[in-house]
Amino acid sequence: MFSDNKKPRTMNEIGGQPNRIEKNTKIKGDIISEADFRIDGKLDGNVKTSGKVVIGKDGYIHGKVECVNADIEGSFNGELQVSNLLALKASAVIEGTVTVAKLAVEPGATFNASCTMKGKGGISSNDTIKTATGSNSLNSDSGSYKSGAVSGSGSKNEPAKVS
Repeated sequence: MFSDNKKPRTMNEIGGQPNRIEKNTKIKGDIISEADFRIDGKLDGNVKTSGKVVIGKDGYIHGKVECVNADIEGSFNGELQVSNLLALKASAVIEGTVTVAKLAVEPGATFNASCTMKGKGGISSNDTIKTATGSNSLNSDSGSYKSGAVSGSGSKNEPAKVS
């Protein structure tokens, strides 16, 4: 029944097992991790990870997040730094400042942020897009969002244009 010769468990994910903050959980403070993080509760603080951050539909973060990739269904308010892909689902509500290499936005997402895009073939790191949108407002006339189709003049008072 209890044996000392059991092999130790190996971790499948780079950086360890994913972390989770469940619904109805409130945390105040900073989190540093090398593993992925899923937040379905509320976090008032900062998250720094070399993995992916997922904010579930009922999740909320107020603070600074630094990560490689992020999927957001819930709410975020603060500074968001994503070194690769930021995916905003239809129920996402984003406020604050965003720095990202790639951005994917589903119709219905609310994106009220100052956004700086960096990366190959995208907007240069010196151009900043100021968007002030309501729901469904990052859609073209056809009702779809095309990755890489966001453009702006660099003016902080001009809304982003989606073609």
